[in-house]
Amino acid sequence: MRRVIGLYHNGFKKRKKISFQYYHYQEKEGPTMKKWKWFLCSMFVFSLIAWSAAASAEDIVIGYTGPLSGPGAEYGQDCANGIDMAVKELNAAGGVTIQGKKYTYNLIKLDDRSDPTLAKNNALRLVNQNKAIAVFNPMITTTASIMGIPGYNFLIMAYTSIHTILDKGHPMIVTAVPNFVTYAQLMADQAWAKGYRNCAMVVTMGGYGDAWRKIFSLHWAGKGGRVVGDFPANYYTETDFSTQLAAALAKKPDFLLIGGPSAPTVLVIEQARAMGFKGGFVVIDQAKPDYIAKVIKNMNMLEGMISTGALKDLPLPAVPAFAAKYKAAYKRDMNAECVLNYNMMKVLARSINISQSLDAKVVRYNMPKALPTLGDTVPNELFAMNDNGFMYCGLIMQQVKNGKFTKVDYVLAFPKTRAEFERYKKMSKSTEPEMIRWVPIN
Repeated sequence: MRRVIGLYHNGFKKRKKISFQYYHYQEKEGPTMKKWKWFLCSMFVFSLIAWSAAASAEDIVIGYTGPLSGPGAEYGQDCANGIDMAVKELNAAGGVTIQGKKYTYNLIKLDDRSDPTLAKNNALRLVNQNKAIAVFNPMITTTASIMGIPGYNFLIMAYTSIHTILDKGHPMIVTAVPNFVTYAQLMADQAWAKGYRNCAMVVTMGGYGDAWRKIFSLHWAGKGGRVVGDFPANYYTETDFSTQLAAALAKKPDFLLIGGPSAPTVLVIEQARAMGFKGGFVVIDQAKPDYIAKVIKNMNMLEGMISTGALKDLPLPAVPAFAAKYKAAYKRDMNAECVLNYNMMKVLARSINISQSLDAKVVRYNMPKALPTLGDTVPNELFAMNDNGFMYCGLIMQQVKNGKFTKVDYVLAFPKTRAEFERYKKMSKSTEPEMIRWVPIN
């Protein structure tokens, strides 16, 4: 909450309404009188400031803890920017009125350098000291640490595609990121169709990377493919991946499964090509293809790359305006990190308004009522919400063919039946509905 400035008069604290008594002196005004009048005028101005502060909107604190320094900083900053953009738009529109009282949103960002202990301490600080109603976090390992905080008195707005975290029964967790299992399944299918049979893995360490390597290996082996080597690397601390790449390339793979944050993923690709690797890349969902292409510049280095899709290529009406606004505000290109965190913040704000309460449990209960958010107003679509906290959303994929990105493949994996898929497809605002397809998770 904002502190309200008060004035003390006769030993009692006055707020909002301050009254003064003026005395008429018969004698000629002297230096002492001038000082006294100056003091009274100053106090009057001070009282106006105090009244203004008391009458203005109070804050609803939104917390963010994530990597804002180190190799993961680009990733963490994009997540934070999306929340920041949503908060600024909400405040520019007047904030929110709850039971007759006006509030604005205040985003507080803390750097945890991808460290689970620091992330947990940051979350405790945000909730206990800053009274945050929600804490956003963009990594599976740090989110898992935050989930260990007892009390369930704040929302955990998780940016993670590892949906096993939703199976732990935490009542306050929310995510709007597609399940990576679908990406692993689709990428394995596409790699197999290219004729690849032997895979070496140089994927980021940690819970997220471990889950990816395990699931992809299962899908790949199920097709008859071979994982010839597994050489994880810490994408959050390392910049030289030559040791892992040398070991992987010695196995003569057809393709490398790689990825973590986008910036170090670029280094892996550049270093692999510099070491003579001619095969393909399958890039896990954290790394973004548009960022990779922008930094590398030479699309020939990326020929045949299989990856998630660039959101800027998603045919939704709201995409161009959002992309331009984001670029103007943050001097960066839009990507999934900024967009999905932006959308989650908008859904959170809608739920607060619907709830007419700042009780985090009430806001979480009402969150399904804040959906859907569709592509005519936001640059990605959230259709509904599962009881475990997953906001149903599509995923997009692309490949690099003949030096260019293909059209995005818009996949809905969450519908249980064909009829349910058709209902959500009809709900979508995509201008290319023929590109929407249903791929149930095996």
